[in-house]
Formats: sequence, C-alpha cells, structure tokens
Amino acid sequence: RVQLVESGGGSVQAGGSLRLSCAASGYTFSSYCMGWFHQAPGKGREGIAAIDSDGSTTYADSVKGRFTISKDNAKNALYLQMNSLKPEDTGMYYCAADPSPPARLWGFGNWGQGTQVTVSS
Repeated sequence: RVQLVESGGGSVQAGGSLRLSCAASGYTFSSYCMGWFHQAPGKGREGIAAIDSDGSTTYADSVKGRFTISKDNAKNALYLQMNSLKPEDTGMYYCAADPSPPARLWGFGNWGQGTQVTVSS
C-alpha cells in the first residue's frame, strides 16, 4: 500500500528557509503525480505545489517564486524547498500521491501524516 512520511518541518523566523522531504513506498513512485498541501490553523487543506511523472510542476500563486518542488525517483523522495517564509505559511504540510489526480492541486488519494511548520514574525 502507499506510504508517505514527511519530515523537515520546524520553527523558523520570517524570511528564513526550510526543506521538507517525503519518503514514499509501496508503489511505483516515478509514475505518480506528487503534491504538497498546506493546512493553516483553522483552515482547509490547500494544494500549493505538484510535480507530475514527467517532471512538470504547478504552483499555487501564494508560493510561486518562493517554493520549489522536486523529486528524486531513484530515492523515492519528494522535496519542497521553502524560501522567504512568511507567518502565513505556518501550518501542517502534507505530502500526497496519486496516479492521476483530477486536477494538479486537488483530488489526491494518498496522504502522509504531515509535518508542522511554524514561521514567526
């Protein structure tokens, strides 16, 4: 079965950087679309970045130019480099996988447990 385990969260000051990782197992990693989702305190989960099996990427406007999604098929690993962090980036970050999501930033069927990111002003 699909297993996704996030790591790399923590606390950082505004303007700082963090790199999130997601270790994937239980499926053919290279053939799936992968995504990162953000859930701010008291709000719903929002897709912020996705990378398709061919390496094409999609970003939400809120993170475009600041965050970079990447993957290493040899390591079955997904990454999210987060730069210029803002207090509104605070929340849980979830890794997600799907063979063919209905939209690039929505509708993924497999989820990790999440990792917490806190950005202080």
